[in-house]
Amino acid sequence: MQPIVEVRNVGMTYQSPDGEIHALRNIDFMVHDGEFVSIVGPSGCGKSTLLSLISGLLTPTTGQIFLHGEQVTGPSKKAGYMLQKDHLFEWRTILQNVLLGVEIQRSLTPQIKEKAKSFLETYGLYEFRDKYPTQLSGGMRQRAALIRTLMTDPEILLLDEAFSALDYQTRLAVTDDIYAIIKKERKTAILVTHDISEAISMADRVIVLSHRPGVIKKIYHISLTCPKRTPLCSREAPEFRHYFQEIWKELDIHV
Repeated sequence: MQPIVEVRNVGMTYQSPDGEIHALRNIDFMVHDGEFVSIVGPSGCGKSTLLSLISGLLTPTTGQIFLHGEQVTGPSKKAGYMLQKDHLFEWRTILQNVLLGVEIQRSLTPQIKEKAKSFLETYGLYEFRDKYPTQLSGGMRQRAALIRTLMTDPEILLLDEAFSALDYQTRLAVTDDIYAIIKKERKTAILVTHDISEAISMADRVIVLSHRPGVIKKIYHISLTCPKRTPLCSREAPEFRHYFQEIWKELDIHV
């Protein structure tokens, strides 16, 4: 089966006033249909850069990236990006915000508008469709941001520290919500996070990057004993602590 994402020997070098900065080196991995992959690593190791390369916002210095077999040569409609901040426009209603992506793609139709309303109803935001972002909680705003991303029907969701702006309790609840939506919609996802627990709790695999220049140190296949896999349930699995300790050691974190 052809992978949704294929990263082949990718390297990235930046030019700075002080000379070249080698951000990534020899990155190779694949992500298959319906898989959830987390990427962790030290600050500045190139995690977010890697997502920008996959989305086509940046071009790799070396190597190639493919989305569903097609080489990425620029921004791709196949990739949906969800950032740390929800970037909802405060002067647009929630429904208007959710429709923003399809408006930009000039593909808004009455049928698409009904689809947006259906998404909002399914995921508990329909009664807030005419409200403004300031009237929603942080968790609800993130749900709206994800629905906005899903409206463009991307083949891969790229989540760049998508929950880090939330307080701890809200973050736990929102990861459960977002995970459930992604699985229900049968989407493939890559999450970049500094939070080891979050990475393990959501992922089928965790990719660990080294200090800059980022290389893949190890890939963990996550297998947890859960009656029904959710991020919160994952944290209670007996294997969870083992994965946490192993990844902690791999990252060589000192406190």
